[in-house]
Amino acid sequence: MEDEVVNIQGVDVTFFRSHRAKRLNITIKPFVGVRVSVPYSVSFKKAKALTEKRISWIKPHLSKMQRAEGMLTVFDLDTTFQTRSHHLVLTFSDTETLKTVVSDNKISVAIPHSQNIEDAEVQNVIRQAIELAWRKEAKLLLPGRVKELAEAHNFEYKNVAIKNSKTRWGSCSFDNNINLSLHLMRLPDYLVDYVILHELVHTRVKNHSKDFWQLLDIVSGDARKLDREVKTYAIKIY
Repeated sequence: MEDEVVNIQGVDVTFFRSHRAKRLNITIKPFVGVRVSVPYSVSFKKAKALTEKRISWIKPHLSKMQRAEGMLTVFDLDTTFQTRSHHLVLTFSDTETLKTVVSDNKISVAIPHSQNIEDAEVQNVIRQAIELAWRKEAKLLLPGRVKELAEAHNFEYKNVAIKNSKTRWGSCSFDNNINLSLHLMRLPDYLVDYVILHELVHTRVKNHSKDFWQLLDIVSGDARKLDREVKTYAIKIY
């Protein structure tokens, strides 16, 4: 069965089948909403009934999610936005279409006079241009930093890929290919290093067991504290 959206007491909830789920799992995330992963051993009818019983728990968390979504920047001509090495320049232009250029440390977006800068299309194009700048910065910084940290702590890996991941900061494949989100460019250097080390540790320990955290603690310092700091950043909100 495909995803099914059900309104429960005024809340839209998306139910979907999951091969991995061993039990019903409810997640509430900004710009994603309320999603319920349903194991194949549980019927959708039962999943809906169980979720309805938890609606009093869902609603307060939904309010937090909506507040987080409200923190999303609405770009206008007065917005000052700076990446590590680029600054945003928004202008209205006689052009008929939106135009973006990322070069010379600038993220330039030309907006037709016929369009409202607050329109979703314009806001999305601005974000795409910013993310292109982050990608350029990430390619310059991250592969070299992975190499430095791997050599410093005797880790071995295959390749490094930069992706526009908005669900996780990084990942390590079974055969030790490391994927890093271009959104790491929003983090301070010491947290970038923590995420890289987190994935490098996965080249030896493929889970989050006690052994994993012990090794990560050795190479990064206070791993749990750093992990909590990373979680204060929301990938989708900037």
